[in-house]
This record gives sequence, structure tokens and C-alpha cells, in this order.
Amino acid sequence: MKREKTHYNRSGDFKTNYYVDGNTVRRLEGEPEERRQRQLEEEQERKKRRNRRVAKRNQERAMRMSLGYVLFCTAAVLIFGIVCVTYIRLQSDIVGRTKNISKLESQIMNLQAENDAAVKRIDLSTDLDAVREQAFALGMKFATPEQIIYYTIKDSDFMDQYSEIPEK
Repeated sequence: MKREKTHYNRSGDFKTNYYVDGNTVRRLEGEPEERRQRQLEEEQERKKRRNRRVAKRNQERAMRMSLGYVLFCTAAVLIFGIVCVTYIRLQSDIVGRTKNISKLESQIMNLQAENDAAVKRIDLSTDLDAVREQAFALGMKFATPEQIIYYTIKDSDFMDQYSEIPEK
């Protein structure tokens, strides 16, 4: 007694046909199983090819640049270049001004040193004793205590004189 039976696996993907020959012996049908296996492999290969085509199409689409994107990138690069050139120019100006400032400070220090030396030369060249003798010869004399008037100055280190100082 031969009877054909169909058996499905748990996932329901594979279907196995076999014949029952007698009451206990099973004989698998070889050719349909190989056919199913080939069909599954072909289906998987088709899916892979389709996925490759889709991926390639997506890559090509991603690689294409629109005119707007190209213009945007060009504008961004130009702006970045202008900013960099301006920054470098400003840095150069700062360095130049710093060098000029140090040169001017050096000149000031030299002039102060020359001025101090000139003051010392003048001080050393003036004979104060000769000046005093000449002043006494012309009739000048030291001030007496009655001639000295003291003033107090509040919150300032100088005083403005608006009128003549009264005599005592």
C-alpha cells in the first residue's frame, strides 16, 4: 500500500513529500526536495541581486551633487577663505604694531636717559655759590620769618591764586 504524505517543518518553509510503503517504511522523494532547495537558493540569489541593485542605485544617488549643494559648498569655502585671509592680515597688523610700540618705547627710554644726562651736566656746570655771591652783590637777601606766609590746602596738592597775597 503506497500512500503519499506531506510533512511541514516548524517554520512552515520546507515541505517534505514522502511515500508510505507498507505500514512503517518511509521513502523520501529525492527529486522534489532538491528542486525546493534550488528554488530557495535562486530566491535568495534574486534577493541579493535586488538588494545590490538598490544599494548601488542609492550610492549613485548619494554621490550625485545638485547645483544648489555645489553652490553652497563653494560659498562656504569662499567665506572660510575670506575669514582666514582677514584673520591672518589682522594678526600681521598686530605684530607690526607691537614691533612699532616696542621701537617707540625704546626711543622714549633713550630720550629719557639723554635728558637725565643733560640735566646732570647742567647741574654740574652751574656753580651755585657763584650765583649766591652775585645775588648778594646785587642786593638780594634771605627772607625773614615775617615775610613767610603759610597756607593750608585741603584735598589737593596745588593752589590757584586769584588775587594778590595780603601783607601782614
